[in-house]
Amino acid sequence: MKTSQKRATVYFDPQLHKALRVKAAETETTISDLVNEAVRLSLAEDAEDLAAFEERAGEPDLVFEDVLKDLKKRGRI
Repeated sequence: MKTSQKRATVYFDPQLHKALRVKAAETETTISDLVNEAVRLSLAEDAEDLAAFEERAGEPDLVFEDVLKDLKKRGRI
């Protein structure tokens, strides 16, 4: 383990842990590396979502019922 890494205890569902062990063996990597990559990808997706929300912050809010009424009026639903 690299000294710059932090240790954490994570509890997995048994079937998920089994799948991780198999994938780690098949890809010749470690469960830690797989989990780190999954978390990294999840956080990157969150960052993209936040950026999209920020980009659209100035757009007007739409009321769901009004959108449905408009779609119905235009024969879309």
